[in-house]
Amino acid sequence: MEADVPNVQVPALAAYLAEHRSQAHRVLHHIIGLGRPFLLRSDLTDAADYLEADEPGLGETPLTAMLRRCEEAAIDASWIYLALRRRVARWDYLRIHLEAMDLQQVSVTEYLGFKEHLATGGNEDPFGLEIDLAPFYRDQYKLQEAESIGRGVEFLNRRLSSRLFEEIGKGDQRLLHFLRMHSYRGQQLMLNASIKSVVELRNALRQALIPLRRRPTHAPYADVATELRTLGFEPGWGADVARIRDTMGLLLDILEAPSPRALEEFLGRVPMIFSIAILSPHGWFGQSNVLGRPDTGGQVVYILDQVRALEREMHQRLMEQGIDIEPRVIVLTRLIPEAQGTLCNQRLEPIAGTRNALILRVPFRNAAGEELQHWVSRFHLWPYLERYALDAERELLAELGGRPDLIIGNYSDGNLVASLMSQRLKVSQCNVAHALEKTKYLYSDLYWRDNEDRYHFSAQFTADIIAMNTADFIITSTYQEIAGTDDSVGQYESYARFTMPGLYRVVAGVDVYDPKFNIVSPGANEDIYFPYTADERRLKHLHPEIEELIYGGERRGDTRGVLARRDKPLLFTMARLDRIKNVTGLVDWYGRSPALRELADLVVVGGHVDAARSGDDEEREQIGIMHDLMSRHGLDGQVRWLGVHLEKQLAGELYRCIADRRGAFVQPALFEAFGLTVIEAMSCGLPTFATCFGGPLEIIEDGVSGFHIDPNHGDVSAETIAEFLRQTAADPGLWPRCSSAALERIESRYTWRLYAERMMTLARVYGFWKYVTDLERAETRRYLEMLYGLQYRPLARAMEG
Repeated sequence: MEADVPNVQVPALAAYLAEHRSQAHRVLHHIIGLGRPFLLRSDLTDAADYLEADEPGLGETPLTAMLRRCEEAAIDASWIYLALRRRVARWDYLRIHLEAMDLQQVSVTEYLGFKEHLATGGNEDPFGLEIDLAPFYRDQYKLQEAESIGRGVEFLNRRLSSRLFEEIGKGDQRLLHFLRMHSYRGQQLMLNASIKSVVELRNALRQALIPLRRRPTHAPYADVATELRTLGFEPGWGADVARIRDTMGLLLDILEAPSPRALEEFLGRVPMIFSIAILSPHGWFGQSNVLGRPDTGGQVVYILDQVRALEREMHQRLMEQGIDIEPRVIVLTRLIPEAQGTLCNQRLEPIAGTRNALILRVPFRNAAGEELQHWVSRFHLWPYLERYALDAERELLAELGGRPDLIIGNYSDGNLVASLMSQRLKVSQCNVAHALEKTKYLYSDLYWRDNEDRYHFSAQFTADIIAMNTADFIITSTYQEIAGTDDSVGQYESYARFTMPGLYRVVAGVDVYDPKFNIVSPGANEDIYFPYTADERRLKHLHPEIEELIYGGERRGDTRGVLARRDKPLLFTMARLDRIKNVTGLVDWYGRSPALRELADLVVVGGHVDAARSGDDEEREQIGIMHDLMSRHGLDGQVRWLGVHLEKQLAGELYRCIADRRGAFVQPALFEAFGLTVIEAMSCGLPTFATCFGGPLEIIEDGVSGFHIDPNHGDVSAETIAEFLRQTAADPGLWPRCSSAALERIESRYTWRLYAERMMTLARVYGFWKYVTDLERAETRRYLEMLYGLQYRPLARAMEG
């Protein structure tokens, strides 16, 4: 990480404190008087607003203006420490003494140490472990502008293509060697050994293009195979003459003067990805009867749709390059012997909608080698992952008959296993977080001991740091996931600097300006989630069942509430019943809003209605809250609560039936890493209201393709929804316009076709740069191996004991 430019505002603020001591004392005294050791940005903003209301002008002084930009304050007696985020991942740490009005900048080490002092009551360890990865990144290529974050591969191509050209000009052979290294089970691809230098490669390309230009463009590769092989070219250049000519022309352009565009397009055609291993160890991973179980939801849907899209894209690219090889995609997950009516006790399960993709299940084993029989929470599986990585590797190699060409990890556990496996197999590694728990639980790092028995954040956050820094590239669904917004810290950015008192302190854990980060947004299954206007594709035979779901009576304890009227639009929400999803928050907003209750009824699909059916503590808690809200607000005639887990085809048609009634979808989460249900609803043409915290902020163009709502201000959110319903009643064209805009937004940005195309290109580009440059970061890997052995492993083993 490069040294930051000094903050020019700091001297000006110091001067203000010296010249306006009384005014500054009034502000700081109020902050200290709040009586809390830690204040968040919202607390500081509220304090500034209060001061402005109490004394006009006081809320806009240089001091209060700076407080509005601080993410956090740490307070002890007369000392106030402030964390000022100047821009993405660029921080200043300041210290002010109330009596002396003395302002000083402090180091991140000193700031974190002060937080430890407050959190532990002065019992912090003065000789604790400090993790600092910054020295390993000093000589690495890094982005400089926040706007470039998440476009790492574009940066690498721009930065390194010119360097590649210069080195080739000096006779460098690495590009040649890269093209010659590709083969599949003994079949040489691209180039054979007869081409020994870049000069010979240029000449061979020129000679090949002469007869190729005389051939019909549609002539198959077989017609020119012998001629090309004589010149040193093996299969892989294209399925027909037109494709071969185009691919060879791209390579000649690169050898002449490589441009980022030409390089990326050429690498996208190189046949180097034939098999992929996807890691997702936790939860109930299957294709039926699993959704809605603990730890099982959007990630399962994401991966299954991802597999189908990737296999189609792999097959298409191999076919276009003239290679008759059936690609393989294998999802590695956990085998659960006590499967509770699912197929999670089956070793192999073909994935529907694919040619050749499989779920391969491998059991967890304890230290004695015994198979674990029951489901294990994602927070408690850390003791089993090291052995699982070895067992899964062995099973994978046997199933594929060799190494995969790419390993994709999912969530913290899958990313750690992917790290262990990719390092052993020397295979490129891609990480997908889905959600990073650190930002979901307030002060989960600082007060980690308080949550250790339930969540084991110590092992998880350590695993996250290891996996983030081991990965060759990281895929995120949104920019915010990496770098947040002007007013909020990104999920990955939160790992840059934090402390877990008594365990370790991180002063440089991850750099979001690293070009390994790339934004590749997923989509929804287009065969299931399609527009309500596509009448010929509608599953009308499901309509009686949906009518019963929405308007039927209470059934066997899995439903509460019977809608009294059928003439009102419907608001619809569907999510797991946990605190973060905030379904109970939405029900409370609705119950407190007479206007919203008059304008629409509410349909909730989530969790169980009977708490005895749930095996999850947090879900049982939310079920109790739901029943209390239904009774307290008298909602049984206006809210339909379905404790069912809908089969996907039924869910897709349900979205469309809500659209038929000119309703809307509401996603009220306190935080949502991406928001697959938002994508699903919009794909069906349903106007959508979704949280402003997380992925939906980027998915939805507020007021155009949907609406942002703040889950912390439910009354305002309820009024936003009510106002939309009023306007649609007054203007019949408004609802269709919003619906059409939602569909256009999804088609342009959020489809699995676009996802798979980008993912396959990224895998090739990063594989290339890793081969021809020093992107392996051997020194970093050694440091991370030490962190794994000395920190993660003891934490994980202690859990099993």
